Amino acid sequence: MVIYNAKDWLGALRHFHTSYVIRVLLRRVLLVGAYGTLITFIDQHRINIDLPIDGTFFSLLGILLSLLLVFRTNTAYDRFWEGRRQWGMLVNYSRNFAVLMDALLPETDRENRQFFAKALSNFAVALKGHLRTGVNITELEETGGNDRKMLAQSKHIPSRIAAQLMRRLQKLKQQRILTDGDLITIRTYHQAFLDITGSCERIKNTPIPFSYSFFIKLFITLYLLIMPLVLVETYAYFTILATTFAAYALLGVEMIGDEIEEPFGLDCNDLPLNQISQTIRRNMHEILTGEIPVAQLTQLEGEYHKVN
Repeated sequence: MVIYNAKDWLGALRHFHTSYVIRVLLRRVLLVGAYGTLITFIDQHRINIDLPIDGTFFSLLGILLSLLLVFRTNTAYDRFWEGRRQWGMLVNYSRNFAVLMDALLPETDRENRQFFAKALSNFAVALKGHLRTGVNITELEETGGNDRKMLAQSKHIPSRIAAQLMRRLQKLKQQRILTDGDLITIRTYHQAFLDITGSCERIKNTPIPFSYSFFIKLFITLYLLIMPLVLVETYAYFTILATTFAAYALLGVEMIGDEIEEPFGLDCNDLPLNQISQTIRRNMHEILTGEIPVAQLTQLEGEYHKVN
């Protein structure tokens, strides 16, 4: 994710080249500008183009297109914000879970404290990989009993980690370290982990309907193809500038919507899941063990700078 100060306009412009969408957008805008230049040259030097389309009707088409793009952008941003909200909830529930276990576990019980710190950290890291290209097992911490090898064989690693947590909680209840009332309270946080996973999977696996997305893209394409034909008689060479600016605005809004509607990917404007996972891991170890796993955090931070 591109990190910038929204109030510093000049500073934000320094990140202009870092966005893949901007680079693709500029190439497409140049193509449209070249098309507008060709139409203008033909009209001014070869054939007088007089398209029988009233300017008022063309303006109404532009208003309709702008309304569609507003709805398109709002829908895409809703998906982006919902993804961020779910990961914010994961941070909060992880902290609450860790604080509760810190209060319930004896100070001398290093084994269980280490287990819950690592397992809760692993859940966030595994969910990040699950929503992207796959879980990198080497990013996970070993919780004991060669658990990483077992997790590597699982098709849904976040669910498997949640099962590990529940098994350990039941074991603590049998050892009378936890009571039935403690388990009832803890289950609220435990269930929230899988609820968050399901919500993120819903966002990832339910794209914008193809017919809707295709309709807007076709509408924009036809609108930009017709625009210089309608404007050239009135604006002459200024048609090139008008077409280029229109292409930048229309194509830019549509491409931004395409990017942010899938917030868990690896694009520069997607959610910083590596950074959030790093925050959760640090918090879990600080709360339960008072230690920070420097090696794992360094690995995650390096991955964050490389991808985001």
